[in-house]
Amino acid sequence: MLLDELNQEQRAAAQQTEGAVMIVAGAGSGKTRTLTYRIAYLLEKGVDPFNILSLTFTNKAAKEMKDRIISLVGPKARNIMMGTFHSVFAKVLRAEAERLGYISTFTIYDSDDSKGLIKNILKDHSLDPKTYNPGYVLSRISKAKSSLISPSDYLDNQQLMTEDKASNKPYIGNIYQEYNNRLRKAMSMDFDDLLFNMNILLRDFPDLLLKYQDKFRYILVDEYQDTNFSQYLIIKKLAARYGNICVVGDDAQSIYSFRGANIQNILNFKKDYPDCGIYKLEQNYRSTQTIVKAANSVIAKNRDQIKKEVWTSNEEGHKINYNECENEKEEARWICKEIVSRIQTKNSKFQDFAILYRTNQQSRSLEEVLRLYNIPYRIYSGTSFYDRKEIRDVLAYFRLVVNNSDDEAFLRVINFPTRGIGDTSINRLKILADQKNCSLFEAALNLSYTDGIHARTAQKIVDFALMLRAYTIDVFNKNAYDIGFEIVAKSNIIKHWKEDPDPQSSDRADNIEELLNAVQGFVESSEDAILDQLTGEEISIENKTLDVFLQQVSLMSETDRDDNGENERVSLMTIHAAKGLEFPYVFVCGMEENLFPSIMTIVSRVDLEEERRLFYVAMTRAQTELLLSCANSRFKNGQLNFNERSRFLEEIDQQYFNEEIRMGKKSANPFAFKQNTTETFVPKKIFTPIVNKPLPKPIGGNPVSIEEFFVGMDVAHDKFGFGKIIAIEGTGDDTKAEVNFEAFGTKKLVLRFAKLKKI
Repeated sequence: MLLDELNQEQRAAAQQTEGAVMIVAGAGSGKTRTLTYRIAYLLEKGVDPFNILSLTFTNKAAKEMKDRIISLVGPKARNIMMGTFHSVFAKVLRAEAERLGYISTFTIYDSDDSKGLIKNILKDHSLDPKTYNPGYVLSRISKAKSSLISPSDYLDNQQLMTEDKASNKPYIGNIYQEYNNRLRKAMSMDFDDLLFNMNILLRDFPDLLLKYQDKFRYILVDEYQDTNFSQYLIIKKLAARYGNICVVGDDAQSIYSFRGANIQNILNFKKDYPDCGIYKLEQNYRSTQTIVKAANSVIAKNRDQIKKEVWTSNEEGHKINYNECENEKEEARWICKEIVSRIQTKNSKFQDFAILYRTNQQSRSLEEVLRLYNIPYRIYSGTSFYDRKEIRDVLAYFRLVVNNSDDEAFLRVINFPTRGIGDTSINRLKILADQKNCSLFEAALNLSYTDGIHARTAQKIVDFALMLRAYTIDVFNKNAYDIGFEIVAKSNIIKHWKEDPDPQSSDRADNIEELLNAVQGFVESSEDAILDQLTGEEISIENKTLDVFLQQVSLMSETDRDDNGENERVSLMTIHAAKGLEFPYVFVCGMEENLFPSIMTIVSRVDLEEERRLFYVAMTRAQTELLLSCANSRFKNGQLNFNERSRFLEEIDQQYFNEEIRMGKKSANPFAFKQNTTETFVPKKIFTPIVNKPLPKPIGGNPVSIEEFFVGMDVAHDKFGFGKIIAIEGTGDDTKAEVNFEAFGTKKLVLRFAKLKKI
């Protein structure tokens, strides 16, 4: 039977398919497995996959879950609507865009786009960006939208206005209003708008509410403890008709209040649905008994929680290793030596280790010492491939072609590469657009010699607009790769970087070519050649247009963007970024009062309990061994601060600490290894840090020119691995090769960009 692979509680949670269900899933208790089998069970019972809505934490998690369901019940599972809140409801909003006065190809702004827009607003209104830090302003706006507070509501809210005045930022409400006006004018939405506008759609159009209630008859929500008010309200409205709502989460892992997440959503689920079934998954399959019990002893100190007792049948495992160090450099050295020791004595690999910290600033000293030890590492939430300048420049061209009203994209590329269009001319164009109440693109397209811009410059602006308008006309007539390739070629952006004398410019040009490879991969992928989950109509590969590619890129979560498939390295990340991950060995450094818990949280019980939940998350990332450390002194803002160890260390039951390094009993030599090991680590090869590395290293083989490729040649590709050329077509730069890859099947690649290597 399908559910035989689940334990008793998991199986009971999967079998109650009707009505409201809350699955309280302790750390490492197999919640994703339970959710996967629950959906498969629904399909096995005959539920139409088009009637299932499954909301996950990341798009990557959604893909993995859907693939698993397909393996259990077959291809019909492809038609489940599954993804993050933002990706799912972006599809709905595109389908219903006209109801809200948007075009269906509206642009989605990420946080960098939004900060750029705020900077322009500050500049236009002569507001000091030091006082009105764009990141702070955006956070303030985001919290308002997550609470469904519109700009006019914000300006009418005396509490919010008083808070802004008290912080010497009285114009945030006005900035919010201008920010939203410019987004609307640019036919654009930010991430929070996707949920805000979905709420408006369900509130103002009863026929659409009924339509989507009828469509989404079975709703499943993962990580429910991390939902905000806006998400909560959408789910409550959609589930109101049939009442088949299943939420999965762990209140002990609610750590995103700074993003607007409300732990009360899961704590009060029973009040919202009095007849709900409650199932507790308490068996931990991830960690040792020591780690599970130690984490339990910490989280038990919280008052506001759903009571449960997480347990495991795994081995007892190592005691917790704890070390107090003189300063952050010594702490980093201790961590490196502990890593080296396990590499040498336990046959561990670099990817088995994670170093977690409370704030990003802590990574600096860690990086410096990791480099000294030649330990390869990767910082999560660093600059991802899609956040690099050259990639964002190309994506801005794509955005402007898809949505001519996108003023931020226009300003980014109007004079890049340089076209001899100066700031004076651009400012004059802004004035004209404002006077005509149109986008910058429309103003550029209709520019005349009477508009006050030098004739030669005006012609350059018009030529630029005409060039991109021609591509706009073809957006739905050509696939994403064909039109993207033409835009890149016509803009001369690769030529610009190849001719730039900066040594890094060559890498930038390569990155753009890799972006085109990504577009080609999107076009050739067969994953979406299925029925559209909203309309039931078939999606053909030929209809993979540039607007759809842009939507996929813009809706990537942090975790999705960080995943580049390169694992041979130690992972460095904040504890927040570690949510949902697991590693054999986990270091939690900076266990100091006022750092962890943060000094900002120790005056409020509610905030302190969230910090304790954050520590619980950090502890439960560890599978085999947990190592904690603190520094007696640490530099902060250029000053040396002396620290007390974190109160959280005192909250761990002392029996779970290493006998040799008990609390308050520092080892005489905290860096000493066990007998028969050495303190000197001489790697077989030099390991170099790979932070912000744009692309993976080639897997082998020798580069060859286009003319040297032939049918039957064995080749290697950085992404697809090893394969054999089975066909070649075209000539010159347009030459394409059809390659049969061992792991990925047949792919058609443009040889100019494919970077195939001869084996």
